[in-house]
Amino acid sequence: MLEDVLMTAPVPEFFGRAGDADVHRYTLTAPGGLTVRILDHGAVIQSIEAPDRDGRYGNVVLGYPGLDGYLANNRPDAARVFLGAAIGRFANRIAGGTFTLDGVRHRVPQNDGKNSLHGGPAGFDTRVWSAAAFPGGVRMSLISPDGDQGYPGRLTTEVTYRLDAPGRLRITYHATTDAPTVVNLTNHTYWNLAGAGDVHDHRLEIAASRFCPTDESLIPLGAPIPVAGTPFDFRHPCRIGARLGEADPQLTTADGYDHNWVLDAGSPYAARAWDPASGRVLTVETTEPGLQFYSGNHLPERGAGFALEAQHFPDSPNRPDFPSTVLRPGEVYQQETVYELGLAEG
Repeated sequence: MLEDVLMTAPVPEFFGRAGDADVHRYTLTAPGGLTVRILDHGAVIQSIEAPDRDGRYGNVVLGYPGLDGYLANNRPDAARVFLGAAIGRFANRIAGGTFTLDGVRHRVPQNDGKNSLHGGPAGFDTRVWSAAAFPGGVRMSLISPDGDQGYPGRLTTEVTYRLDAPGRLRITYHATTDAPTVVNLTNHTYWNLAGAGDVHDHRLEIAASRFCPTDESLIPLGAPIPVAGTPFDFRHPCRIGARLGEADPQLTTADGYDHNWVLDAGSPYAARAWDPASGRVLTVETTEPGLQFYSGNHLPERGAGFALEAQHFPDSPNRPDFPSTVLRPGEVYQQETVYELGLAEG
């Protein structure tokens, strides 16, 4: 086990202050492998350093160098991009900022036009989490009170980051509630395997035969449809920039991709991305039924990174035909996503 090599837990490093709370950074290092830096503000993955084919290390995710960048991004007037953050209570969008659970209608903030996005303007990405370090990892904990951002029930959440192999970061999510609620957690890391420039030359493969077409506000329309014959067919590796050029205005936004793919059961991985220049390969495995691929359409530098967010489907609380996101007392929300970095052969 890698834990046998990493004999000590990461030591918290003071990173700044958010209001009255101290913020710390935790550095996980696998000998000969990844170095991952995680903040207890937003349970953010700030950086991941990985070697290229020549053994040179570089940061392959987007992050701010200091806390000020994250705090500025949390302002109500900011164009929030959620760099590396843990997202909750509900990742993705809820149409109209409303849903009905057990006959009770709940209203949540409309912070994305008329819809609610990523838990609202004060979602989990804006909170300072409690952190507990252990050999090879760190566990982040957060208690969200009943009524937080309009969601019912007191939700207790844990997100654990662990290096369990030199090139593999495992993220485990765990949550319980004292009243019926809805939960959809994910991580919003933006990847750039080249370490600089845009990601349009990256190749992407998604193990999904169906996706969710959306309206102009990115709320799913009807049932998932086949990817075959559409610009959403990533069943074989495709250059991201080339697929953006094929965008069908009836199926995509004009800006690019921000859609949910329905992952095929039985596939050994959810997605793979490859950067030909550096040789770095990212493989994503998950227990979740969906994968939101976002091509960085609204980043300050368009296409500077892409997100592969393992989660349940958008607007699930209003869609009984989608996999349920309801969590009840006595039940445990649990999921796991693994990001593995390696090198292309040859």
